[in-house]
Amino acid sequence: MDGGGAGGDLDAVAAFVAAASGLAPGDGDFEALATKWGTADRVIGKTVWAELPLLPLGSGAVVRPLRYVAAMTEFVLVAGASLGSWAWDEVAPQLRAAGHGAHALTLSGLAEKQGVPAGQQTHVQDIVDEVERLDLRDVVLVGHSYSGIPVGQAAERIGDRLARVVFVDSDVPTHGESFVSGWWEGSAKLEASIAGNGGFWAPLTAADCDGQGLTDEQIARIVGGSTPHPGASLAEPAVLTRPLGELPATYIKCLLDGAEPSDDVAELLTSKHWRLVEMDTGHWPMFSQPTELARIFLDAAGE
Repeated sequence: MDGGGAGGDLDAVAAFVAAASGLAPGDGDFEALATKWGTADRVIGKTVWAELPLLPLGSGAVVRPLRYVAAMTEFVLVAGASLGSWAWDEVAPQLRAAGHGAHALTLSGLAEKQGVPAGQQTHVQDIVDEVERLDLRDVVLVGHSYSGIPVGQAAERIGDRLARVVFVDSDVPTHGESFVSGWWEGSAKLEASIAGNGGFWAPLTAADCDGQGLTDEQIARIVGGSTPHPGASLAEPAVLTRPLGELPATYIKCLLDGAEPSDDVAELLTSKHWRLVEMDTGHWPMFSQPTELARIFLDAAGE
């Protein structure tokens, strides 16, 4: 398959065919599949439907990718409070196998970055810096739980690099408000918990994971990898320069963590730019249903 002319587009198709089929360039079957999915013209922006073989993943899971978006999407994945990039270990390979980029990010002060001082705006800048450092385009920013707040702010700061935002059972930023101010049990209780833990929100416990559709092994992974979360990032207010409802967004509601979105999310979902997707699982779907979550991300990339 000639990589000239359409260059990067054809190379991307070739890489996808190889990953999905196990075939190599020069194989007749490879060339037939590549011809089916790629053309000598630029195919950026087109969605090409194809029947693909089952694709085994390193985790032992098996997935059948359903579509390939020739304009490769770059997913930036940001897990919630107390978690690091490792939380996406079962999701990111599935996005890459579908021909896209997947960049899991650890925020300052967490996981392998413990000890780095971090307020909320530090976390916003972490995300913006990652996008700019890698010079990413066609970016889908993914924010889970707490990280919906910095992701929502970063989304408006990366300008035309942004394709879509995906909020995974997350909080969303409100200008002038913080994670603490919107805490469901009241801000005073969370403030006291942070103050009593040396300025950090305590790591996740097994009790936090009860009733969330997780196996004992998955709970052990979450609790074992969880680290104290910098309290300053939870108390600092969000800064928005435009209405969040103007951004193209998908909100994923995990039903075991509550049947209905919060009031602020429900209001945002009235925007023509926002879409609701429900998952019949708990608050950590990257552990409990990683293949279904990856499929939803791929759907979002094609919108």
